[in-house]
Amino acid sequence: MTTFSLSMSISPGPVNLTILSSSINYGVKKTFAFISGATIGFTLLLAAVCFGLYQIIVNYPILLDAITILGTALLVWIGWNIFKAEGETIQTSEQDHAQIPNFMQGILMQWLNPKAWIAAVSGTALFSASHNQFYLALFVLIYFVVCYLSLFIWGVAGQKLAGFLNIGQRAKVFNMIMGAVLIGISLQMCWQHFYS
Repeated sequence: MTTFSLSMSISPGPVNLTILSSSINYGVKKTFAFISGATIGFTLLLAAVCFGLYQIIVNYPILLDAITILGTALLVWIGWNIFKAEGETIQTSEQDHAQIPNFMQGILMQWLNPKAWIAAVSGTALFSASHNQFYLALFVLIYFVVCYLSLFIWGVAGQKLAGFLNIGQRAKVFNMIMGAVLIGISLQMCWQHFYS
């Protein structure tokens, strides 16, 4: 359970890239609300899937199609905002606070993130074979801790990179690359969902 949680949480995905980019531009402290929202949002999603939503998705796969489309649109929008961010310094002025991803965006991003749904559904299928509610609850708890630590590591990595990237136009170029990668990953996940 821990290995599965770690491999799904620490691997690059839309949430991780958003945290990395936000921490580079605003610091890990100001990104922590988003990290918390993303962790809690995923934990709630995983619990919902483990304790009932999984069966609904199996019976009505069109729901996963709708989530994939909505999620892709949200992730492309976030990617565009990252792409156009200036990224000159991690010290922000008051007017910049509107650009910092917040707690509710972290929750929403997980519920509309195709990678999160894949992790929740595949993890539930993998660990619900025994039909033991205790193991599913343990899985949710383990995932919460591992997810929080993994996302926080991405935040710390972003802040550590800020010193290097905030020289000249490096941060702006990095934001453009991260934004484009996030848009690309989002569109690729959507394509795979419908055409693989």
